[in-house]
Amino acid sequence: MNEKILIIEDDLSIAEIEHDYLAASGFSSDIAADGPEGLAKGQEGSYNLILLDVMLPGMDGFTVCRKLREKTDVPILMVTARHEDIDKIRGLGRGADDYIEKPFSPGVLIARIKAHLAQYDRLRGTTPKHKELHIRGLSVDTETHRVFCSGKEVELKNKEYELLLFLMMNADIIFDREQLYDRIWGSDASGDSATVPVHINRLREKLETDPSHPEYIETVWGAGYRIRA
Repeated sequence: MNEKILIIEDDLSIAEIEHDYLAASGFSSDIAADGPEGLAKGQEGSYNLILLDVMLPGMDGFTVCRKLREKTDVPILMVTARHEDIDKIRGLGRGADDYIEKPFSPGVLIARIKAHLAQYDRLRGTTPKHKELHIRGLSVDTETHRVFCSGKEVELKNKEYELLLFLMMNADIIFDREQLYDRIWGSDASGDSATVPVHINRLREKLETDPSHPEYIETVWGAGYRIRA
């Protein structure tokens, strides 16, 4: 196992515990003690996943996450001691792939990390039979991960792209929240009901002319979501 994890955490005792958990599971890791240091290390591009605390000196985790997403698409897991849904949604809105609440058990932490790494590797190693997918004015180049809507390129975050690609590859099939979370975030991840709708809404804002009346990603009430071919 060669995966390397970046821990951005100002509480040294927690960072060292996370480091020990990771080492025991075969991962190597580095620690950054504040927001600016974490951002600088994360932008180096040498990590397979980033554990990012919300409350950091110098620059908060939400800002770090947003800036990291400009440079890297590796999984980012927000670590928070807060329990309010708004903080979770803010993290997802800045480009985080998931979050984990303190205190957490070693098993939960490692399971989440392995699930996201496996999903990221599957995405990178999965190429559809056709290089490009087209649904009306929407197209995806699966080799370059570029997305175009009505002829204009649309920038998507990692999980947004994964979700869109999966729905396009399974056009007209309805998937509920649990199925989508299991497929995109991994069956070992412990999800939250807000995660899938937040990403669906972000996709609509970027792809739809009128997000409140979507042309592509439909909500089938009581059933789930689908992309109409």
